[in-house]
Amino acid sequence: MKLKRRTFLRSTGVAIALPWLESMQPAWAKEQAPPKRMVLICNTLGLHAPALFPKKIGADYELTDYLSIIKAHRKDLTLFSGLSHPQQGGEHQCEMTWLSAAPNPGMDGFRNSISVDQYAADKLGYVTRFPSVSLSSDTAKSQSYTTSGVMIPAEQRPSRMFAKMFLSGKPEEIARQKQKLAEGRSVLDELLSQTKIVLKNAPSADRERLQEYFESVRTAEKNLAEEQVWLDRPKPKVQTKAPLDVHDKTDLIGRIKLLFNLVPLIVQTDSSRVISIVIQHNHGMPQIEGVDSEHHNLSHHGRDPKRIEQLLKIERAIMGCFDEFLTAMKTKREAGGTLLDNTLTLLGSNLGNASSHDPRNNPILLAGGGLKHGRYLAHDAKNNTPLCNLFVHMLNQMNLNTDKFASSTGELSL
Repeated sequence: MKLKRRTFLRSTGVAIALPWLESMQPAWAKEQAPPKRMVLICNTLGLHAPALFPKKIGADYELTDYLSIIKAHRKDLTLFSGLSHPQQGGEHQCEMTWLSAAPNPGMDGFRNSISVDQYAADKLGYVTRFPSVSLSSDTAKSQSYTTSGVMIPAEQRPSRMFAKMFLSGKPEEIARQKQKLAEGRSVLDELLSQTKIVLKNAPSADRERLQEYFESVRTAEKNLAEEQVWLDRPKPKVQTKAPLDVHDKTDLIGRIKLLFNLVPLIVQTDSSRVISIVIQHNHGMPQIEGVDSEHHNLSHHGRDPKRIEQLLKIERAIMGCFDEFLTAMKTKREAGGTLLDNTLTLLGSNLGNASSHDPRNNPILLAGGGLKHGRYLAHDAKNNTPLCNLFVHMLNQMNLNTDKFASSTGELSL
């Protein structure tokens, strides 16, 4: 078992109040090209398949209800069907494994494995102030898990995330944060000392596991040292007011927009290159015209036309948020291209059919990242291709040189 820094010590971070300027220098400014980034967005209640998937595959697919909403980005995205993780189920339990593909979620003895965002963050290390960012539309529940299967809490308040990245604390707050880091390193020093003693006296059968633990503590110590370095550096300057949180959880669309609005700021300032966003399933009755039932209940429509029509209203609004997000990412330019050109952006769900809690045939949209897009690629609907094959492709597009991740059987080619 590897103990990552996030497993037992999470720093709250104190941040600096300054505005975005064209003259700012992100961390990659001395490189020849902007870095590749990854954004993973999960709508946990799925997307109604008949409103999303065309009947014709390839580049000349017809626009469906949902695809017509994002038609301006047709050449910037690829739609997939027939992708999923094997051995899933447990009603909504597969939410926790959408980025990890760990089998049998919710079963006795289940233990999650590392999620693809954390795999990428670990590979990249502290090249940015935040190796990864996990955001949620409601509660701290995330889909981000460490190697040891520990969930990394998501930030549900955009104002707090903005403050951590772009607002400065008072000198005494920064001093307290440094003290926390120093105390954390002291704890790790003691752990290292005790581990060395145990290693000397341990039987050979235990030494390998203890050695793994020893290396994990050393990695955590290194991460704390790197975090200390970032604490001493000024935060990036953004010409954007801090967002005002939407406190009413039924304002689903308002909350999604605030989360999506953070992403261009995060990637353009190179504050993080790995971002995950989870749209939760417990927002009650959304504030959307024509909707008078809870979103979760409507997802279990039982093919009732009236319930489906209300569900479509909600999901159209969510697709509208995605359309605005892609527009913003294409509007902001860098190094002769756009933010979207350098940001692999995946929108999908852990459920292919939320009405029956079916985790197969996940709806998957992949945009940006400099890839050749503009097609609908349909894989076998009965014998699904592992979604992790696409994750491997994304990791390799970020130059992380990965042959396998979780349940992958190869690299999915576009």
